[in-house]
Amino acid sequence: PMTVPFSPPPHVLVIDDDQAARELLSRILRQEGYQVAIAADGEEAIRRIEAEPFDLVVSDIRMGRTNGYEVLAATREKSPETPVVLLTAFGDIDGAMEAIRRGAYDYLSKPYHIEGLRQVCERAVTLRRLTQENRLLRRSLKEKYHLASIVGRSTVMLEVYKMVARVAPSDVAVLISGESGTGKELVARAIHTESTRAPRPFVAVNCGALAEG
Repeated sequence: PMTVPFSPPPHVLVIDDDQAARELLSRILRQEGYQVAIAADGEEAIRRIEAEPFDLVVSDIRMGRTNGYEVLAATREKSPETPVVLLTAFGDIDGAMEAIRRGAYDYLSKPYHIEGLRQVCERAVTLRRLTQENRLLRRSLKEKYHLASIVGRSTVMLEVYKMVARVAPSDVAVLISGESGTGKELVARAIHTESTRAPRPFVAVNCGALAEG
């Protein structure tokens, strides 16, 4: 029965050159509800990563000619948002530290505990889903508050558009004045969206609702 709280099921790539270890890991993840693809070595894994998207990559480090670090590098290049969990030999502290230093989401020591594996994979996929949702939300907000989205084609509004385009790239403080309901916040959001600060949050504060002190 499916236990992972995701829909559709996360697509996971499992890589290990040891057939028994590969099949065991695959079986555990399938029982947890993941859609699992397998690769018998690093070369095959990199070909699959370049050909299709994955929500998670779980790879042994020590494999033939192409090791887990190279799989990690290929994943980060092709799909930076895809978390990679690397499997290290028990007690290999240097290998574990190196895995994190190179950008792995986490590492597990062999032999691993099934519950620990489940928790690490669930956290990793949750992070990927949240990252994707955040990116889509930012894209939606950018489209909604893009300069071209401001309604109005009058001569006066044309001057507003030009002013927004001029001030957005700069660091000057901007005062927007106008009666209630004329779109001051929309103009402020347009300036933010067109500026170098667009990746950062836009915070609207209603000063009228604050006490004088």
